[in-house]
This record gives sequence, C-alpha cells and structure tokens, in this order.
Amino acid sequence: MTLGIPRAQAAAFVVMVAAIILGPSVLYPVFLMKVLCFALFACAYNLLPGYVGLLSFGHAAYFGMGSYIAAWTAKHWGLDAEAAIILGGLTAAAIGLVFGWLAIRRQGIYFAMITLALAEMVYFFCTEAPFTGGEDGIQQVPRAPLFGVIPMQADMSLYWLVAAVFIGGFLLIHRIIHSPFGQVLQAIRENEPRAISLGYRVDDYKLLAFVLSAALAGIAGATKSQVFGIATLTDVHWSMSGEVVLITLIGGIGTIFGPVIGALLFGALETYLAPFGDWVTVTQGAIFVLCVLAFRRGLVGEMGLRLRLAL
Repeated sequence: MTLGIPRAQAAAFVVMVAAIILGPSVLYPVFLMKVLCFALFACAYNLLPGYVGLLSFGHAAYFGMGSYIAAWTAKHWGLDAEAAIILGGLTAAAIGLVFGWLAIRRQGIYFAMITLALAEMVYFFCTEAPFTGGEDGIQQVPRAPLFGVIPMQADMSLYWLVAAVFIGGFLLIHRIIHSPFGQVLQAIRENEPRAISLGYRVDDYKLLAFVLSAALAGIAGATKSQVFGIATLTDVHWSMSGEVVLITLIGGIGTIFGPVIGALLFGALETYLAPFGDWVTVTQGAIFVLCVLAFRRGLVGEMGLRLRLAL
C-alpha cells in the first residue's frame, strides 16, 4: 500500500501534464488558462486548511492584489510578463506576512473571521484607491512580452506561459508538502499541543505557510490578469474567497490533486452553464451540497481512500 500511493500520484501527474499539453487541441485555450489560474489559486489555498488546519475566508485579498499589481505595472510601467507576475506574488506575500502575523494567534472560527475581516479591508481599499480604477477596474492590460523578447499576444503563446506557471507552482506545493517542513505542518494540524511540546515554534511554521499560500495565490491572480487583460473588484470580493473554498472542498481538502479537479469542474460549470443565468449558482450550490453529503473527503479524497483500501 505504501509503495502504491507514490505510483498513483506519479501516474496522476503524468496524466495531468498530458492533459495540459493536449488540452488546447480540444478545448478553448482561454478557458483552459482560466482553469489553470484557479487551480493554482486553489492549490495555494489548500496549503492552509489541508495541511495546517487553518480555514481562511480571506484569500481573495491576495489573489486580487496580485491581479491589481500585475495589471497596473504591466500597463503603466511596461513590465515584462514574468516581472509583473513575480511582483504580484511578492505583493501578496507582503500582505500575507502582515495579515498572517495578526491572524495566526487565533484558531478555528476566530481565525476564519479575522481573515475575512482583513480581506474586507482590502476590498474597501481597492474601491477607493486611485490606481485600481474603482468599479471600472484596470482595463486593457497589455499582454507584455516574456523576458522582453517573446511575444504573448497569441492565446497559445500565453497558454504555455500559464501552463508553466501552474506546473511550477504545483511542483513547489508538492515539494513543500513532502518536505520536513510539510511534515511539521501536518503534525501541527493533527495535534498542535504535542508539536509545541516537541519544541517546534508553531506560530513561525504557521506564518511561513500562510505567506507561501498568499504568495502563490497572488501569482495566480497576477497570471489571470495577464490572460484576461483586466483586474476588477470581483478579484478581491468576499465571493472569490468563497469560490476557492468551494473548489477545494469539491476536489478534496488535503489532497494534492483535489483543487485541480475542483477548478476544472467549477470552471466547466461556469462556462457551459452560463446561458442559464442564475441557474449556474443554483447548480454550484447543489453540487456543493452533494459533495458534502456523499463525498465528505471530496472527489479525489474518496478516490484516494478507495485506492488505499484496494491496495
């Protein structure tokens, strides 16, 4: 059984990479880029509830600010694509450092409410700050060249950049989870008093995980602004935090591939049910209820459990 799980993960990773490579020949590249951006966002979010046991309701703050900073610097400073994305991630990491320092001293619903309140502060800041464009947002963001020489105007050129950003972020998260640092995070999730008794500085581990999660969420938001050429208040709205929670729950909290499957399902529902208007929200709610009742570990979590039992 122990040997079977890594093989299953390796096979799943190969299938995922193959789907990313072959996907544009079947599906619209912009749709796939949206899925990849939200998959990275959900994977970043999953670090907290899935591996530290911290339920955040404010991750839209990092996703949205990464989007705003990347869009503004690309449009007004003329930064290259990679510089705009990195700067968006660094900005989100800086905000995450401050917010995490304020929030990690609380647990459970108190931690969740603090993150929500802090994210709402960011939302109201974005409604008033001159550089965000208020309700209009930052529009007509140019697709800046990569490294200043590789044009990103074509959808397929940008697709490979988005795919590379997602795979890089995914592998980083996988490494974090399976490193000694990740094992300590999981020990904190399972029994925090015991981790403290063993001499671990629990708050430092939590804060570092929070900053890493915020940085990757910011990179996801920055990449999204390059794809759609716009950054709006929707990116920092509380509903965006709710969406990433929903995506992660559907796929499976605490699973490496769960957020990816959740993002694909969520993106497909939004795109292909769009003609039905408000029924999209109703359908999403019904699926959420179904997953909570029938798949408490999420789709990937249930599949992983059955695989372990089979092995």
